[in-house]
Amino acid sequence: MNIPNILTLLRVALIPIFILLFYMPFHWSYLAAALVFTLASVTDWLDGYLARKLQQSTPFGAFLDPVADKLMVVIALVLLVQHHANFWVTAPAAIIIGRELVISALREWMAEMGARAHVAVSKLGKYKTALQMVALVVLLANPPELRLWVIVGYILLAMSAVLTLWSMVVYLIAAWPHLRPDSDQNSSK
Repeated sequence: MNIPNILTLLRVALIPIFILLFYMPFHWSYLAAALVFTLASVTDWLDGYLARKLQQSTPFGAFLDPVADKLMVVIALVLLVQHHANFWVTAPAAIIIGRELVISALREWMAEMGARAHVAVSKLGKYKTALQMVALVVLLANPPELRLWVIVGYILLAMSAVLTLWSMVVYLIAAWPHLRPDSDQNSSK
C-alpha cells in the first residue's frame, strides 16, 4: 500500500459521503457535495502524479484508479439526471456513460489482443475529463433552477459530451485495424 493507492481508496470511500451530502435537505448540501466531488477529482490527478513522480505504480492502482474515476463520474451523472430531469443533463450523461462502457470494453479487448497501447489515454481524453469535471462541479454546486451557473453547467456538460464522442471516434479509429473482420488477429478465429 502506497500513497497513490491510499488516495485512490479515499476516492472510493468519498462516494457514500458524496451521495449523502447530495441528498441532505439543507441549502448548503449542494456546495458540500460539489466540494467532496472536487476533492475526489483532485485526488484523481494527485494519485496519478504521485505514482509517476515517486515511481509507485502498482497493478492494484492501475486497476482501481480508472474504476474509482468512473464510479465517481457515473454516480454524479446519475444523481444529476435524477435531480435535473431534463434533456440538457440526460443526453450528455447518456453519451458520457455510453462512451465509458464502449471504451472500457475496447481497452479490455485490445489488451487481450496485445494491442492495449493503441487505445491508451490521449490528450484529448484528458481535456474531455477536465471539462467534464468542471461541468459536474458547477452543476453539483447549484440547485436545479434555470439560473446562470446552471446554464453554464449545461453548456460545459454538452461540450464535454462532444469531446467524449470525438475521443471515442479517435480511439475506435486507432483500434480499427484490430477490429476489422479481415485483420490478422481475427483471421484465425
